[in-house]
Amino acid sequence: MASFSSTVLLFLISLMAASFIAVSAGTLYEAIDIKWGDERAKILNNGQLLTLSLDRTCGSGFQSKNEYLFGKIEMQLKLVPGNSAGTVTAFYLSSPGPTRDEIDFEFLGNLSGDPYTVHTNVYTQGKGEREQQFHLWFDPTADFHTYSFTWNPKHIIFSVDDTPIREFKNLESIGVQYPKNQAMSLYSSLWDAEDWATRGGLVKTDWSQAPFTASYRNFNANGCIWSAGKSSCSSVSSSLILADNSWLAPELDARSQEKLMWVQRNYMIYNYCTDTKRFPGGFPAECQATSNS
Repeated sequence: MASFSSTVLLFLISLMAASFIAVSAGTLYEAIDIKWGDERAKILNNGQLLTLSLDRTCGSGFQSKNEYLFGKIEMQLKLVPGNSAGTVTAFYLSSPGPTRDEIDFEFLGNLSGDPYTVHTNVYTQGKGEREQQFHLWFDPTADFHTYSFTWNPKHIIFSVDDTPIREFKNLESIGVQYPKNQAMSLYSSLWDAEDWATRGGLVKTDWSQAPFTASYRNFNANGCIWSAGKSSCSSVSSSLILADNSWLAPELDARSQEKLMWVQRNYMIYNYCTDTKRFPGGFPAECQATSNS
């Protein structure tokens, strides 16, 4: 009888916790607002597909309808194919204002046959300069792949197809600011950055290839909605939510750590924590504290 009662209690706890968690898996009409670009941004296929385009006149972008304070936010992207040099497909979480917090994926286009550069960054209170860059182990223009942010009070994980590529830990204990107080929306945009995006701006955008188009589908947000100054998770303790939400785990498990190290050994092409020219007087505190910052 005690065992049955415990099972029922665990079920009720999970059910109650889930009621405070936003899980978005409906149509893109329900989850996304087109913010700029006019007809260059389109929601198609009865709300199952979104495309952003860039031409010589303008790019385009969208924003999630909800803001979140912690969660796992993900979407499938198929990047601009062919000669995409000079273009940037930005996919990021951000709060508004000059002292914004921000968690960035930026996909820097390249000449046909060359790999995309995946640029990542973390901003706290308007300060970034925490760049890590990667190449991918597949062609991101040939099919859709899932790109996600796992963001909780302990760490931020950037993942590709559920393979972690970067971890940024909460190191407030040694004076490193961490994004935990400002709610963020999901944004994406496709824009021209030929002055810097491809080989430091040496390769310019070939406008004869325009319009450039990136595609999106399967938006999913498993997290806490922020509305009217309050989190939808505020009434439930983290220990209860954790029973049904792995995104609140305070650290990566052993298998995920192995995947992270595999990516960083084989596909990382830049790490601010090893750039001695940029930091001749010593690396930022987070770099000294952990090799995965």
